[in-house]
Order: sequence, then structure tokens, then C-alpha cells
Amino acid sequence: MSKRSTIGLLLMVAAIGTLWFLWPTDESRIRKLFKEGAKAVESRDLDGVMAKVAFNYRDEHGMTYLYLKEVLKREFQRLSDISIEYEVLNVRVAENTATAELDMRVIATSGSDTGYIIGDVRTPLRLRFTLEKERAKWQLISTEGLEESYGTRTSVR
Repeated sequence: MSKRSTIGLLLMVAAIGTLWFLWPTDESRIRKLFKEGAKAVESRDLDGVMAKVAFNYRDEHGMTYLYLKEVLKREFQRLSDISIEYEVLNVRVAENTATAELDMRVIATSGSDTGYIIGDVRTPLRLRFTLEKERAKWQLISTEGLEESYGTRTSVR
């Protein structure tokens, strides 16, 4: 092999190796989706939140994409100083679907009252999200565990 061929081969191997190590995994993309989604909720950016939700979203309570959008719009008008604490416990990826389990607490202010609207001081709410991948973009298609949150509201109503 000539010197030129050897250098070309080494550069190609280095490029492939760099792409392999730097290319984000599906799990890291999903974690990023939750991080960006939490920031969008905290800033009350409805379009930013809904960009993370698939049009075919439907949860165990029959909430759809459009209904979720209206609920969030109403809540963003009513609430201020939204703060989200979450921990991603588990992400499982299989082909073009994934599930992610999170422990979550959400604190917000309504008028002069501030309190937990999801979870509480001692116990976060455990949520399970189902995601679908379409053209390398992950989006939420379902959420489980929200029913419990309706009973955990404290001072914000």
C-alpha cells in the first residue's frame, strides 16, 4: 500500500470512529427531549411543549393532542413560576418505540398560592411515557400515571 492509501484509510477509520462516538444515542435524544420539554413548560412555551408531542397522542384517560394543547394553554394562563423537578429512572428503546419512566414534581403559583401540582415533598409522581421515533425525532405518544396527580394537588387549585 502506498503512503497516500494508508493515510486515506486511517482518515476514513478516524472519521467513522468519531461519528460512532459522537453520534447521539436514542436514549440521549430521549433524555434531551425531556430536558427541553421541562424548560418549555417552565417558560410556558406552548409551541415548544407541543413540538415534543406526536399528533397521534392519546393517553389512558382519552386525552388527545388537541385536548392536551387546550389544557396546557389554559393552565399556562392560570399558573406562573412553574418549576419542574424530575429524574429519568429508566429508558427502554426498541426499534421505533421507547418507554421512559420518570419521577416528577411540579411546583407552580396561582394568584398568591404556591404549591405542588404534581407529586409532593416526600413522594414524586411516577410517570411512564411512551415515545415513537419518526425520522430520527422522538415524540410522546402516550402518558401513564397522571390520574394520581389529580389527588396530590396541595395549595394550588
